[in-house]
Amino acid sequence: MTKLQNFLKGIIKENPVLVLVLGTCPTLAVSTSVANALGMGVAATVVLLCSNMAISALRNLIPDKVRIPCYIVLIAGFVTMVEMLMHAFTPDLYESLGIFLSLIVVNCIILGRAEMYASKNNVVDSAIDALGMGVGFTLALFAMSSIREILGSGSWMGISIPVLADNPIAIFGLAPGGFFVFGCLIALVNKITKSKGGKKRELGCEGCPSAHLCGKAVSEAKEGDDK
Repeated sequence: MTKLQNFLKGIIKENPVLVLVLGTCPTLAVSTSVANALGMGVAATVVLLCSNMAISALRNLIPDKVRIPCYIVLIAGFVTMVEMLMHAFTPDLYESLGIFLSLIVVNCIILGRAEMYASKNNVVDSAIDALGMGVGFTLALFAMSSIREILGSGSWMGISIPVLADNPIAIFGLAPGGFFVFGCLIALVNKITKSKGGKKRELGCEGCPSAHLCGKAVSEAKEGDDK
C-alpha cells in the first residue's frame, strides 16, 4: 500500500464512522450543529495524529502486557492539551462540546488505530494513517451535521435558510433523526464501495487452508451414513 492509499483508505473505504462504525456516540451527540461537528473532528484528528506518532515511536519500549493502559495515558495527555487550548482560544466551542471533548480519551477510533496500526508501523506511516482516519471522521461528521442542521434548524453554520428556517423538521435535531441520517449515510457509502468493487468473484475450495479438513469431514460423514 502506497502512502497515498494509506491516507485515502480512511476517507471512504475504511471510514471510521460510516464503514467501521466507530465513534458513534460523539457522532450522534455533536452532529446537530456543523460548527460543533467540525470542532470535534479537528480535536479528534489532532489527538489521533499526536497519539499515533507517540505510540509508534515508543512501540518497542512499551511492555506488551500494559500496552493498553500506556496508550490511554498518552492519549489522555494529548486530550488534556487540546482541551486547554480550546478553553483558551475557543471558549464557546469548548462549552458546546462539553463532556464529549474529554471522552476522546476512550474514543474507539483513537484506541483502535493505536492498537491495530501505530503499534505495528513506523512513525511516518502512523501519522499518514491518523490523518486519513481523522479526515474521514471529520467529513462524516460534517455531512451528517449539515443534513441535520439544515433540516432540523433551518440553518447552516448559524446562517438562516429561507423557508426552512420557518418550517424546521424538529425530529432531525433529536436522537431518532440522528439515527435516521446515520443509517442513510452508511447505506450510501456501502452502495458506493460495493459499486466500485465490481462483480463479485465466485469463491471455491481452492486456496483455502482448511480445504483438506473440510474434505476429510465430508468423507467421515459419508462413512457414518453408510454404516
